[in-house]
Amino acid sequence: MDLALLRTFVTVHRAGSFTRAAALLGLSQPAVTSQIRTLERQLGRPLFLRQARGVTPTTIGDELAHKAAPHLDALVEITEVGLDGESAVRTLHLAGPPEFTAERALPALTALTRDDGQSIALRASFGTAEETVEGLAAGHHDLAITTARPRGALLTATPLCDEEHVLVAAPRWAARIGSGKLHRDAAPSLEKFPVVEVHESLPLVSRYWASVFDTRPAVAGTVVVPDLRAVLACAINGAGLAVLPRYLCAPALERGEVVALLDPTVPPLRTYFLVVRTGTLALPHIARAHEWLLGAAVDWS
Repeated sequence: MDLALLRTFVTVHRAGSFTRAAALLGLSQPAVTSQIRTLERQLGRPLFLRQARGVTPTTIGDELAHKAAPHLDALVEITEVGLDGESAVRTLHLAGPPEFTAERALPALTALTRDDGQSIALRASFGTAEETVEGLAAGHHDLAITTARPRGALLTATPLCDEEHVLVAAPRWAARIGSGKLHRDAAPSLEKFPVVEVHESLPLVSRYWASVFDTRPAVAGTVVVPDLRAVLACAINGAGLAVLPRYLCAPALERGEVVALLDPTVPPLRTYFLVVRTGTLALPHIARAHEWLLGAAVDWS
């Protein structure tokens, strides 16, 4: 079987589209389509179901990708590093949410960039969970951090750590609210206060309200900014209430810049996952970064 055909097949499988695969491979879409048809004729079985938006692998397509992808990735590793046995700096492409990646993952991984004969070069990109998983599946990233566990056999997810969420506000708001008196039935009393969030849908506030108050928030975002570090800055400056990861707001809590309004018995948690394309942990630079992050995360929870 022609390895070039397999490479094209795996790229289409990961990209979910002939068009995206063609862009990744530097080929025309008709050339990609022709190669997939050739491979399907050789196997005597269809590998993809054509749809209006991209393609979906058949059962045999999934099985072939699961078996072939790790070996193709290993061949790429050999060609990039070389056969002379000399060490080389490999580039790790990491993707994840901006705050967690910047505050935790990247500082932990910088130890792997030192010149010790096994150093790794880092390239990071930020995105939503959906964007990150799609980019990983398409081959744009080597390792992804996400709050959503992906489905299917193409990607492998490992729990990394849990993140505790805290309801905070600047001291002047806490004084008005009377945070020492808050309890599980306090949701209605909070609805008249402004809220700072990362999205109009209030994802963090909604999750907190559902977990702690067993209800939906009847509030609207006063300040909406797509970065939790900016949310914290706005909360410190009195823009309103905010739900933030404890790791991110802990220094501000210690300095008294914000106050925790409630201390629930079971705090809301969100789990982060380390995700790779199945089989790519056979590649040393990905495996090393994966293991390193898991080790660092022991002290994060």
